[in-house]
Amino acid sequence: MTISIEKMADQFKLLGDKTRLKIVSILNQQDMCVCQLVELLQTTQPNISQHLRKLKDAGLVREDRRGQWIFYSLQVADHPHLQDVLQYLPKLEEEVQQKINSMLCE
Repeated sequence: MTISIEKMADQFKLLGDKTRLKIVSILNQQDMCVCQLVELLQTTQPNISQHLRKLKDAGLVREDRRGQWIFYSLQVADHPHLQDVLQYLPKLEEEVQQKINSMLCE
């Protein structure tokens, strides 16, 4: 699959935002619901939802309903140029990972 320069530029522009890049980095490691991302990134639910909507509209994030919760996951299998970028993003620190594992969506 080939992708146009314009679409690639739009995707890289989306990742130029620090919050969206953090979301992508987190989702690269595991699926999350909005409440978990709000807690991790210390921002508001509307802010996270807006960023997720932009990433979803660009085809980079997928949502999956699990009971009453919607979980988000990264969808870059058909974007090899982004897969290469993801390998350079920092991994979550161990204490952050433990915090995530203890979070329950309420």
